[in-house]
Amino acid sequence: MRIERCYFCGSSVYPGKGVRFVRNDCKIFNFCRSKCHKNFKKKKNPRKAKWTKAFRKSAGKELAVDPSFEFEKRRNVPVKYDRELWQNTVTAMQRIEEIKNKRQAHHIFQRMKAAKKIQKAKDIREVERDLALIKSPAAGLKKANTEDLEVEMEGDTEIDTSLNMTKQKVKAREAKLEEIHESDQEMEAN
Repeated sequence: MRIERCYFCGSSVYPGKGVRFVRNDCKIFNFCRSKCHKNFKKKKNPRKAKWTKAFRKSAGKELAVDPSFEFEKRRNVPVKYDRELWQNTVTAMQRIEEIKNKRQAHHIFQRMKAAKKIQKAKDIREVERDLALIKSPAAGLKKANTEDLEVEMEGDTEIDTSLNMTKQKVKAREAKLEEIHESDQEMEAN
């Protein structure tokens, strides 16, 4: 039983499935489904259709160059049946499939690692650009309060480390609030 490859998308075509097209020059094209056959008839380029293996390989999304692909090449050399040779071939095919899957997984992991770095840099740039959307209005008030405290500290010539200093600041703030409240009432009266 020979499992063919779809000419357009590169997926497997099992016996009894798909469509086979033979051109006038005797070149055989196998297609897994009508979607691939229709695209071939429309003369679409498989490297430009994002769902094909050809696109994924050309875009670097899948492993394109690997020695394990040499084993998948079609060989039309008749070989006399030998049970031992057949068993060795089957075990070798399984081992090659394991190696190929491991290499493809490593390739995907490396791609994802690079993509994470790029995505992180992109996210940092976006946050820096749109910081005003993320920043809360209270953050500006907190910053203004710290600046007021610094100004008050600079105004005080003596540095007192006792707890009475904080009570004085609280009283000064309350006095400022009362002044603001009184000025608001005066404005309303006018």
